[in-house]
Amino acid sequence: MPQPHRPTRPARPPRPQRARRGGAPGPRRGKDRPRWGVRLAAGLAVAVLGSGAIGHAVMTGLDTGIERVDPFKDMKNRPQAGHGLNFLLVGTDGRDKITPADKSAYRLGGAPCHCTDTVMLVHLSADRQRASVVSLPRDSYAELPEHRDESSGKQHGPHPVKLNAAYAEGGPQLTVRTVENMTRVKIDHYLEVDFASFMKTVDAMGGVEICTAKALHDQNTGLDLLPGSHRLSGGQALQYVRSRHVDGAADLGRMQRQQRFVAALIKQATGGGVLLNPVKFKEVSSTLLGSVRADRGFGSEQMLALGQALRDFTPSSSEFASVPIGNPSYAVKGIGSTVKWDEPKASKLFEALRLDRPLAPAAPGRQPASPPQRQPAVPVDVPPGQIRVQVENGTRIDGLGGRVDTALRATGFDTTRSPGNGASRDVKRTVIAYDPRWDRSARTVSTALPGSELRAVAGQGRTVLVIAGADYRKVVPVRPEDPHQGRFGVVTGDQVICGT
Repeated sequence: MPQPHRPTRPARPPRPQRARRGGAPGPRRGKDRPRWGVRLAAGLAVAVLGSGAIGHAVMTGLDTGIERVDPFKDMKNRPQAGHGLNFLLVGTDGRDKITPADKSAYRLGGAPCHCTDTVMLVHLSADRQRASVVSLPRDSYAELPEHRDESSGKQHGPHPVKLNAAYAEGGPQLTVRTVENMTRVKIDHYLEVDFASFMKTVDAMGGVEICTAKALHDQNTGLDLLPGSHRLSGGQALQYVRSRHVDGAADLGRMQRQQRFVAALIKQATGGGVLLNPVKFKEVSSTLLGSVRADRGFGSEQMLALGQALRDFTPSSSEFASVPIGNPSYAVKGIGSTVKWDEPKASKLFEALRLDRPLAPAAPGRQPASPPQRQPAVPVDVPPGQIRVQVENGTRIDGLGGRVDTALRATGFDTTRSPGNGASRDVKRTVIAYDPRWDRSARTVSTALPGSELRAVAGQGRTVLVIAGADYRKVVPVRPEDPHQGRFGVVTGDQVICGT
């Protein structure tokens, strides 16, 4: 039987303005900007906005430094406006302001493609209680409407491309037109960020805390993280959100990591104290606004109003999804392999945004406010529900096997509910015996039983055997690193950040 699947969730990535430490998703400079920057800008905006009088004082005059674009100029036959507010967050690979030292340290050599590295649609609900973030794969099959090429001035008729090419051919305006045609969601505001602005803003916020259940290595970006929690600097955060050679998930895996990053920004923005620190607030705001591009209708006044409305946001207020995929390798002559959406499912997803409905259904039995703080669940690589566990009592302590079985089942493991007695009753240290083919499952079990000994047993099969020893004290709660739920595979921010 195959190893339990490796979570491959696309992940729901930037949210409109609310990132970690006060900054506002205000726009400015523009040309190329990455997804990471985008979410950064978005998240930061939220933080900046929510500071009331301080925000007004700090923000005064700051939007004069925003670089403006006009993505809605002369646009006709646009979708009908729905409820709530929709942002198109675009990240490009602009790197002209990166220092030679940083280019070398973070593997940023090479020429930019002048295309979008990330495209995210962010919906802020009309009641300002929810932000829905939908990642649009950059290689999505798209059909550009008739337009004039921004570089050559040549007039083009409708033709197929990968979504990220819309920016190269027609800049922000063609990108907005293309996304609106594909989703039928009317865009209210446009934000664009590049590599340099992303790094600067993360550093201004003091870094971002990220958790990973497995080692992450990517020779292309230089990403090198061991399992656990890490506070990433701007350059390291850029490596984290850019990496696509960490596993076989490629861009879908990268979108998952980007979504975790955005959720972490939101957590820091709402709980990191930035909004209460005028000096830090101004530093992050000016850094962000000095490097982001935005439409002419988005400025400090809108950011402050939005921030005040979002002051009560928490990580669980955000939800992340990716467009449902029908064919991940849809071949198109002259273009190559593209990502073809599952049109029926995608239509329902975007309809939910237009109707201002949540994408993630309320989890059964989920309570709005967590009861008296329990020990935070630790993210693991393999969902515990996919791991079959047999428990044996390796001591003379009556009922120990039953207690361990019950505790493992309580945190999600598929235990047999029939604990037995081990061959030896003098086991000092808890043992986890496993078939090498299911080593990832064994590591997930060991996370729930810290201090236990991992013992490979060839031919044992998929069931993991836990022999409880005298050292057993408790089971640590665990959760899937990439939870997948709902018809759109939606996750909420509180499910993917550290310490939830």
